[in-house]
Amino acid sequence: MKVLPSIFQRALPVLKKLEEAGYQAYFVGGSVRDLLLNRTTNDIDIATSALPEQVKEVFPKTIDVGIEHGTVVAVYNKIPYEITTFRSEDNYKDHRRPESVTFITSLKEDLQRRDFTINAMAMDSSGEIHDPFRGREDLKKKVIRTVGDADERFKEDALRMMRAVRFASQLNFKIDTETIKSIENNRNTLKYIAVERISAEFEKLVSAPYKRSSFNILEETKLYEYLPELKEEVVMSAAALPIDHLSNEQMWLLLNYLTKPRSGFLDPWRLPAKKMKYITKAIAFLCERKESEWDSYRLYHAGVSMAVDVERVYQVLNTSDGKTDQSCLKDLHDALPIKSRAELELSGNDLMKWTGKTGGPWIKDIIEKTERAVIEGEIPNQNSSIREWLGLCNHQ
Repeated sequence: MKVLPSIFQRALPVLKKLEEAGYQAYFVGGSVRDLLLNRTTNDIDIATSALPEQVKEVFPKTIDVGIEHGTVVAVYNKIPYEITTFRSEDNYKDHRRPESVTFITSLKEDLQRRDFTINAMAMDSSGEIHDPFRGREDLKKKVIRTVGDADERFKEDALRMMRAVRFASQLNFKIDTETIKSIENNRNTLKYIAVERISAEFEKLVSAPYKRSSFNILEETKLYEYLPELKEEVVMSAAALPIDHLSNEQMWLLLNYLTKPRSGFLDPWRLPAKKMKYITKAIAFLCERKESEWDSYRLYHAGVSMAVDVERVYQVLNTSDGKTDQSCLKDLHDALPIKSRAELELSGNDLMKWTGKTGGPWIKDIIEKTERAVIEGEIPNQNSSIREWLGLCNHQ
C-alpha cells in the first residue's frame, strides 16, 4: 500500500472502527478518483454497509444531515466525515431526486447508481481499489463515461450533464461518444434543475484550467440552450479564444461582454451580489479600454486588481493569449499620488470653513474635481496647495 495523503490517513481510523464493528466501509467517489490522478482532494466520502442507526452506535458524536437518505456525519478527532449507507435509488422525479431509497449491503450496487465510471470506485482500509465499472481504465484513457446507460443516468439527474462538462474542464478529459450523444438528446431535461445548481456547476467550469474545450462541448451538445442567457454565438466565440488561463471573474467579464455589455446577462445566474457588482463595474472599464489606453484617472477608479482583470480580457478579445505582463499597470497604479479618496488632503469641513457656506451637493462636486486634479498631477496632494488651486480656479 502506497503512502496515502494525510487527509486519508486521518480518516483511516473511521473505516477501521466500522470494520471492527463488523461492517464494510470504503472511501468512495471523487476522493478516490483524485488519489489515483495524484490530485489534491479536500473532501472524503465514506460508504458503508452499516445502517444509519448502526453508524451512530459506532461513533459517540454524530449529526443527522440526511439520515432519510442514509447519510450521517460522524465527528472523529474533531473532523466531520460524511458516512452514507450503501443504497439503491428508484423512480427519480423531476430529473433530480429519487422518490425512494433502499438500503443495501452490496458495494457494487451502491457504486452502480453513481454518475461516471471515474467516480464509481472505492478504496478499502488496506488500499485496495474496488473498480467494478472500469473507472481506472477510463482514467488512463482520460475519458468521462457514464456508469451503465447514459440516457438513464441523465434522466435520473439532469445536472449530471453539466457535471460531465465540468469534469472535462477540470481534468482535460474527453467525454465518451455515447455520453456526448446522450447529453445532446437529453439536454432539454436541464430545464427541471434549479438555476442555483446549474450556476454552481458553471462556476466550477469557468474556474477550471481547461475551459476552452468545455465550451466546444457546450456548443457540440447544444447544452448552452438551457443555460441562462448563453447564446450559440457567444459559446462559439468563447471556444475560439485563448481562455484557458482566465480566472473565474475574467470569464464572467468576457461572457458578459460577448453577450453585450448592458444586456442583463448576469441577472438570471443568481450570482452573489458582490460578484455581480464587480463584473458590472469592470464591464464599463472594458468598454472604455476598447476605445483607449489606460490613464491614471481610470486606473485610480478601477483599482489594480480590476484593471488587470480588464486588461487580460481585452488582450484575449484582441486574439492575444492574455498572458502579457501586467506589471506596467501595477507600476502606474503604484505611482498614483493617492489610492483612495480617504487619502485626499481635502474634506467637506475644509470647504465649509474656507467658504463660509453650509453643506450641500456643491461639496461633492468640488471634491471630485480636486480628486481628479490631484490624480492627474495638476496639483500636489497638500491642503495648502489645494486651497490655493481652488482659489485660482474660482470655485464657489
